[in-house]
Amino acid sequence: MWRNKNVWILLIGEFVAGLGLWLGIIGNLEFMQEKVPSDFMKSVILAAGLLAGVAIGPLAGRVTDQHKKKTVMLVAGFARTISVVFMLIAIQTDSVLWMVVFLVMIQVSAAFYFPALQAAIPLVVKDHELLEMNGVHMNVATLSRILGTAVAGIFLVMMSLSMMYVVSLAAYLCLVIMTFFIQIDEDQDQKQSASNNRGGFKNLFPIVKQLPIVTMTLIMTMVPLLFIGGFNLIVINISEIQDSSLIKSWIYTAEGLSFMIGAFTVKRLSKHMSPYTILFLFSFIIGLSQLLLFFASSPVLAIIAFVTFGFSVGCFFPTAATIFQTRVPKEYHGRFFSFRNMLDRIIFQAVLLLTGLMLDLIGLQAMAIVFGVVSLTITITFFSKYRRSNTSEIVNVKAG
Repeated sequence: MWRNKNVWILLIGEFVAGLGLWLGIIGNLEFMQEKVPSDFMKSVILAAGLLAGVAIGPLAGRVTDQHKKKTVMLVAGFARTISVVFMLIAIQTDSVLWMVVFLVMIQVSAAFYFPALQAAIPLVVKDHELLEMNGVHMNVATLSRILGTAVAGIFLVMMSLSMMYVVSLAAYLCLVIMTFFIQIDEDQDQKQSASNNRGGFKNLFPIVKQLPIVTMTLIMTMVPLLFIGGFNLIVINISEIQDSSLIKSWIYTAEGLSFMIGAFTVKRLSKHMSPYTILFLFSFIIGLSQLLLFFASSPVLAIIAFVTFGFSVGCFFPTAATIFQTRVPKEYHGRFFSFRNMLDRIIFQAVLLLTGLMLDLIGLQAMAIVFGVVSLTITITFFSKYRRSNTSEIVNVKAG
């Protein structure tokens, strides 16, 4: 895999684009802090871009399946580069409206780019390399997040906000240039099949329905999202409970590093466990890490909870991605990953609102119990169904 130049192009491109993304995110927050006094209006502005990305999802999935993945990635990458120009206009004119245009355009371009990227990965590596590739790819994204936020903080001191967005634009442009050099061998029959099948999600759902393991994995992704959706709110709440600002840095660092270790470790675990065993095991451990937050007043136990969660998610997500890439037919990958992207965004926002509400009403400790019980219930329920379905298959084979 490491001799495949496409792999290096995708990973380096992800790292560079990730730096640009996080420079932009920190820049967005800085701009809104200066121009938008209301926290509610800040959330509305951010939600505008998110909703645009969700709305365009069905079209993005269909387009990804009907056209070459490289072409979709190039056009989406170029659109993302151009979108930064609107943010530069917003800064020069002190206009929040131009910032909304920027957020909408960058989210729409992301709605096309990421399903195409996920659909392209199985086309540039072999099936037995997918798990390792997914793990490394997620590690690169995590590393770019850690470095991107750190560099953004330094840049805010060293340079103007406009200049920081210029650096972000340069990073996106580098990604577009690198994408030109990717060589993806898309099967002609597959492309013809996708061109003939122009339906949207309505054509996808019957296929997914025939793949119970895919449906189960989709639903089980709710388990880590229950934690991730309100991650920042939980960290802030722990900081308040412990009356410590330093604990936030320790938590973010511990979680990020443990995620990376998990994503590297999962390849070795896959030699001794099936993907489904890994999925259920770490989904169960995620539920336990949520329960552990009942002791959030203890700095040591709080960090242990996030280390456990980070490692588990580092094993869970590459495994889930591999299941999706190998079980869903390739001619439906664009629509499937577009649908998954939409679903994740919707769940993320719902969990974010639910977390805020529960923190206000019942507090972190009670919420940790609720989320932990829900996560364990989902895991145990689907594990039982999976065991029963496997047992039934074995009985049918013996009877045959």
